[in-house]
Amino acid sequence: MRAPQVVQEALRALSTNRLRTSLTMLGVIIGVSAVVIMMGVGRGAQSLVNQSISSMGSNLLVVFPGSQTSGGIRFGAGAAQTLTLSDAAAATSVTGVIRVAPIVMRSFQLGYGNTNWSAMVTGVTPDYFPTRSWDPEEGDLFSEADLRSNARIAVIGQTTARQLFGDEQPIGKTMRIRNLPFTVIGILSRKGQSLDGRDQDDVVFIPLTTARQQLIRSTFPGSINLLFVQVASSELMNSAEAELTDLLRVRHRIAPGQENDFTVRNLTAIAQTAAIAAGAMAILLGAIAGVSLLVGGIGIMNIMLVSVTERTREIGIRMAIGARQRDILRQFLIEAVAICLAGGAVGVTLGLAGAWLIASLSGLLVEISISSIALAFGFSAAIGIFFGWYPAAKASRLRPVEALRIE
Repeated sequence: MRAPQVVQEALRALSTNRLRTSLTMLGVIIGVSAVVIMMGVGRGAQSLVNQSISSMGSNLLVVFPGSQTSGGIRFGAGAAQTLTLSDAAAATSVTGVIRVAPIVMRSFQLGYGNTNWSAMVTGVTPDYFPTRSWDPEEGDLFSEADLRSNARIAVIGQTTARQLFGDEQPIGKTMRIRNLPFTVIGILSRKGQSLDGRDQDDVVFIPLTTARQQLIRSTFPGSINLLFVQVASSELMNSAEAELTDLLRVRHRIAPGQENDFTVRNLTAIAQTAAIAAGAMAILLGAIAGVSLLVGGIGIMNIMLVSVTERTREIGIRMAIGARQRDILRQFLIEAVAICLAGGAVGVTLGLAGAWLIASLSGLLVEISISSIALAFGFSAAIGIFFGWYPAAKASRLRPVEALRIE
């Protein structure tokens, strides 16, 4: 029997029992659509984590001030002012360190015309922006000359620009920070949310000297709130962290065995952990969806075995008039694969629609790639071959004489 005839016989058999074929196909449809949706959600989560990681900058160590105790109550890290500008200058001597960016920050009410907005105002040096891999989308960043002259200029994030200036162009406009005028010279590119869910675009950056002398005055000379340290490569991160810790312990006169009055965090290690967790979640979601597709394949095998039993006499007649074993094998295999391919096509369509619906209603980032669609579709075809082979082989091994005896 020629191949076109085998295909025609297989499709005719499927169309004869349309309800059973549709119900068998349903398991594949649900499985494939689940794979497409789950992989899309998983890839979306990975993309969000990767965006947050890239927004932090590369190879960063962050140094926080230590805790303090008052009246028997111990406050958390950052409560004490233990870091200074001289610590930042000393950190440049650590092996592998290429940039150091001291920071002072406080939340202030901003004003422009009749509009006001509360945002975090951060005093930084020009080295802060390359340390965070943060470029301006419009305008410019401030320079060392602006730092030395205590210039009242500001670079703002996109959320702050939208909330304070609306549809106006902020560049060149003067806004108020605690009733002091600051000229906006730049708008930063979008960073999005950080790993802790904070909006990184709701910020105002001003020269560090301006912040310390005119806005964020401290009773501790030279104190800073935070210290960013960028290392040349990821391979040097651990050694630089250890050397920086030892350096600060010596500078702060901390005796052996005594607790540090600062905290050093390796953002690269934190980012890698978050990326691994997001990848594991994507794999888990894909595996859960794959199980439903596997169950659909088992359903196909079950129905095909029932079909072989019901059509035993038909198989015997066909073999008695000249059909070969391979013709019977191919026919039942084609039936199984046809069910899976048709179910796969419908499942992919429903999966795309479901992913769009989830993204629209929940606001989650759902990324559907060609590779995930191809994987789901290919897996459905493989399911058809795998679970259709045994019923097909069983049908092809029937002896014509014994098959004809069955009523």
